Amino acid sequence: MQRQQEKRLNTAAGSPSHRKPGRGGRLQAAFLMAATLTAAACSSVDCPVQNTVYTSYGLHKAGGERDTLRDTLTITTTRRDGTDSVLLNRSVNTTSFELPISYTDPEDTLFFYITDTLLNTSIDTVYVRKDNYPHFESVDCNISFFHYITAVRWTRNAIDSIAVNKQHVDYDASTEHFHLYLKARP
Repeated sequence: MQRQQEKRLNTAAGSPSHRKPGRGGRLQAAFLMAATLTAAACSSVDCPVQNTVYTSYGLHKAGGERDTLRDTLTITTTRRDGTDSVLLNRSVNTTSFELPISYTDPEDTLFFYITDTLLNTSIDTVYVRKDNYPHFESVDCNISFFHYITAVRWTRNAIDSIAVNKQHVDYDASTEHFHLYLKARP
């Protein structure tokens, strides 16, 4: 009789050998299953944090070695609404720089202002012609535009020549797109 009383006490206390799965256990299992399915259903697309596309310019001497512009360089452009926008402001000791490129315009117009220490300014205009095409990664990400440079032309006040080094413009600006050769400076 004492054994039967111990058995009843163990059952009432919920000993592991006599516990039946209750409502709480089923809810826990349902919650874990829902959480697992939700996590598996999510996509793991990494949208680029910085999706602005830049062109990279490098200054070079006639022999191909790197050049340094000791004078002050400012580069502007004109927006569609007619206002000016400064892209590079008063850069000194410049060997390379990056500039954003318009999303959908077929040609970008850039104004290069090179001012020496005596405040003499030379102004050159650079026209970059390109094909634009949308780049889609995922419905989770904003669309961006990549470009293919088709031509470049320029005035020749301070700039001697510009060579296209890499025509395809995308997120990778580590390779120079343009080699810029300046005229001899005193």
